[in-house]
Amino acid sequence: MAGLVSLAGKVALVTGAARGQGAAQARLFAELGAQVIVTDTRETEGADVASALGEQGSFDRLNVADAADWERVVARALDTHGRLDVLVNNAGIYHKAPLAETSQELLRELLDVNLLGPILGMRTVAPWMPDGSAIVNVASISGLRGHAGAIGYASAKWGLRGASRSAARELAPRVRVNCVCPGAVDTPMIDAATLDLSHLPLPRAGTVGEVAAVVAFLACDASAYCTGAEFVVDGGATA
Repeated sequence: MAGLVSLAGKVALVTGAARGQGAAQARLFAELGAQVIVTDTRETEGADVASALGEQGSFDRLNVADAADWERVVARALDTHGRLDVLVNNAGIYHKAPLAETSQELLRELLDVNLLGPILGMRTVAPWMPDGSAIVNVASISGLRGHAGAIGYASAKWGLRGASRSAARELAPRVRVNCVCPGAVDTPMIDAATLDLSHLPLPRAGTVGEVAAVVAFLACDASAYCTGAEFVVDGGATA
């Protein structure tokens, strides 16, 4: 993705970057020239991802649902780099449960990580971002259509789309905010190999690299006229 898509000179903070989509985003961002702050609650895996990036990577433990944790991580990033140009709210959790079995505790956990976390992140990081910065929130096609058996997850992702659009209007023109909505992607969170995807126009699971490429586009200056939008990466599932 050389040339038009470049993150040279940018400092990016990626949540949930210890594995899966977040790790792929961190690696691609570094390849495109960014300094990458890898964050996650999985300390060993996250530190390994950051270490593999060499001088372009660093790790910090972050519980995205904890406002104080956000303040600490952002303060350290600013102290180290002096700036934050890109925030990727990628951290997420998924639990499949029918409505009748969705406890209050489960619902709170899903909303805390998948919706509260990105909002806290935007609130904490945005005031420090220079002109031309970008926030990318990773939602899901579960935020575009009903998803039986995952009402808590779907509710959070629908909410994240609304939060992204509202933030895009509030933070413009200094900071752009967009949302990426992946479909079935082969990650540790969802074992896509067990899914029947033969009905899709592109009948296979997506890869973490394919999602990372869209996130990188939205993080860089090539997407300078994109804000408040959703970009779907789902093999045509919502077509």
